[in-house]
Amino acid sequence: MALINYLTRIQIDFGALALLGAELDTIGMRRPLIVTDKGLVALGLTERLLAALPDAGAAALFDGTPENPTEAAAVDALALYREGDCDGVIGFGGGSSMDLAKAVALLATHDGPLAQYAMVDGGVARIRADVAPVVAIPTTAGTGSEVGRGSIIVFDDGRKTALVSPYLIPRVALCDPELTLGLPPGLTAATGLDALAHCVETFISPLVNPVAEAIGLDGVGHVAAALERAVTDGGDRDARWRMMMAAMEGAMCFQKGLGAVHALSHPLGGLREVSLHHGTLNAVLMPAVLRFNADHVGDKYDRLSRVLGATGDLADWMAAFNERLGVPRGLAAMGVNPAMLPAIAEAATKDHCHPTNPRPATVADYQAILEQSMG
Repeated sequence: MALINYLTRIQIDFGALALLGAELDTIGMRRPLIVTDKGLVALGLTERLLAALPDAGAAALFDGTPENPTEAAAVDALALYREGDCDGVIGFGGGSSMDLAKAVALLATHDGPLAQYAMVDGGVARIRADVAPVVAIPTTAGTGSEVGRGSIIVFDDGRKTALVSPYLIPRVALCDPELTLGLPPGLTAATGLDALAHCVETFISPLVNPVAEAIGLDGVGHVAAALERAVTDGGDRDARWRMMMAAMEGAMCFQKGLGAVHALSHPLGGLREVSLHHGTLNAVLMPAVLRFNADHVGDKYDRLSRVLGATGDLADWMAAFNERLGVPRGLAAMGVNPAMLPAIAEAATKDHCHPTNPRPATVADYQAILEQSMG
């Protein structure tokens, strides 16, 4: 078992879920609200979580997490939190459940509406230290939300943007690769490419943070060594461990800042007309963004290529990597139509990831990236 204290307390290894009772006792959580989704309930994974609780009868369960978590869902979950007199939140699932858990924990101690705490609206300063405690338990290896200070929410006004605060970092992250064994190939690929996007965008961000860059580059190495193996063989334990580590490292480091991939994927994920998976969006957008940034990153593409084992143009290699993993060929194949692009390009310039892209991007630049990514 590896115990890591960096940003928060992290238990990572096969069997980490069994430590839940002891970790809850450490932070004094007795009556948790479990935030998860109906898919995990149907798979029986929530039963494994409940079995690991010291007193399952004291827990409340909210299983209504949408694919892209919403302000409305946070309000619904908050009602259960209050009804159960809960004293903390367990986020159990993918990034959506963990992000929603953070939003509920915020609303448990802060007045609504939730949108007033959005980073782009100056909300960071409004988030106090008394956020309810969160324990995060990922069942996919992608977002790294279990160690992240952010929560991406679709607000009632239609914007998909971030709540950000060090007080939103979960108190404990239990990273058990056992929970990802047998994850379907498509979801394994999409979530794994999300982790890769975090590591790559962090590494090429122009801000100065060598520690974050080193962590991001290590995460890239784990993805290069393990993602195709995990997609091919869902029971490959070493590959699953490596991908859990890559996802965690991606979020450990992205406090340095992300870039155009995420500036675009956030508003795309907020579209009401079509439901789009965040990791898949990142993968589809990555080649065009890499081409856009190529002259503004110094030798970093060469360093990334060495770790990835990539030859030739990095953007072309990434497109081929996506294809090998079965990623859709473009945004059009995911249901995006050209009429949606201008609004997305405009929204990207207002996203919190926009300022840390290596090359400053205009609305016209984002429009061009989107058009190149249509497929």
